Amino acid sequence: MRYNGVDDLYKKFMPDEYVKDIFHILPETLKEKGIKGIITDLDNTLVEWDRPEATPEIIEWIRLMNEEGLQVTILSNNNELRVKAFCDPIGTPFIFDARKPLRKSFKKALSMMDLKKEEVVMVGDQLMTDVLGGNRFGVYTILVVPVASSDGFFTKFNRMMERRIMGKLKRSGMIKWEE
Repeated sequence: MRYNGVDDLYKKFMPDEYVKDIFHILPETLKEKGIKGIITDLDNTLVEWDRPEATPEIIEWIRLMNEEGLQVTILSNNNELRVKAFCDPIGTPFIFDARKPLRKSFKKALSMMDLKKEEVVMVGDQLMTDVLGGNRFGVYTILVVPVASSDGFFTKFNRMMERRIMGKLKRSGMIKWEE
């Protein structure tokens, strides 16, 4: 199937929404959509990939979401040591070694939150893992601009592929937002 010259394959990389950063994701907007839970990536979504702990702003954002009745679960492809060191001090549930974009970890996150797919949003900075995984699993997806301009070793390859995919989506007219 094609849409303005774009294969269905490319549409799997298309987020439902695109925002500058997580601070543009507001609880009232999510709740209007029927969202009760947020699955979020960690590295370059919440903080720089090499920052070990949450910033006061991130802690406040998670607190606000929780106060507004929105559960937050961190879903990261990173290792247990990295994710646990970030999440434990702020009391946020997490899944490490998630192997996004595979569906298994998304299913586990939904089970942990005891929510349905239509009640959850996936937030992340990568098309190849976060958006593709969320779209394949069937949840609402929000792409954010990476918080750091540098990436870990494995992410560099993904970014190169993402630039090609984004170019194809832009040329097809599917992407309407600014860089």
